[in-house]
Amino acid sequence: MADESEAVVRSRALVDPQWLERHLQDPKVRVVEVDVDPAAYNDWHIPGAVLWNIYTDLKDPEYHTVGHAALEDLTRRSGVGPDTTVVFYGYAPCFGFWLMTHLGHLHLRVLDCSRDTWRAAGHPMSTDMPQPVATDFRVTADATVRADRPEVLAALSQQGTVLLDVRTAAEYRGERFWPSGAMDPAGRAGHVPTAIHQPLDGLYRDDGSFRSCEELARIFTKLEDVNGLGGDAQLITYCTVGGRAATAWFVLRHLLGHDRVRVYDGSWAEWGRSPDVPIART
Repeated sequence: MADESEAVVRSRALVDPQWLERHLQDPKVRVVEVDVDPAAYNDWHIPGAVLWNIYTDLKDPEYHTVGHAALEDLTRRSGVGPDTTVVFYGYAPCFGFWLMTHLGHLHLRVLDCSRDTWRAAGHPMSTDMPQPVATDFRVTADATVRADRPEVLAALSQQGTVLLDVRTAAEYRGERFWPSGAMDPAGRAGHVPTAIHQPLDGLYRDDGSFRSCEELARIFTKLEDVNGLGGDAQLITYCTVGGRAATAWFVLRHLLGHDRVRVYDGSWAEWGRSPDVPIART
């Protein structure tokens, strides 16, 4: 990727709002809004977009990612076929991108602007609820982009694996369990021992687009000390339920060219609620 222009690198993972508006009627393009609540989607959404609610569609009541059968069914109902290009936007678009990568789908993009920017620029909006034609989508899981709890536990004593905690400083220090500031009566706050704190501050410009690759690389300079960038280390990202971890994965893998990155999608919602794993506080 180092020999490619930034424009080429970004074109494989991102689309600008002008491109998406031109392709809204393209039957081979499906738009998906990823959020934690239906309120914003119900207020308005990009025409033809379907909603994937993280807490009701993508996670079970214990915050585990739902199984492949449920995800396959969701993808079919959303009108995604083997040749469909899926464009994600909303609160956690990179989580949708990562999830579909894990399911083996290859044609994926993230809209390179925020919802507010889309609306402010006068691009089309709708309140109509689309009814996509169901497909016969099949899962062919890619295990190389996901890490589970046993693999994270094993990484604590392995050379060459770096854990990245991309939550806020207060979460990392154990001052809160959930991003909102709340604790969890069934969980412990803190971080995975050995994890490097790598907050995601500054990834976006004011319009919600990703900063240049050079600027993004500077945000992750801390990893150079542990051979994470440009070296042989395996990186595992985690946050609370997987959204921010998937964003870090997306930037590192698709914009900065680091292939050995996985997401621990159970993240702190699983680890912090597991009594038999170690935690650290600073």
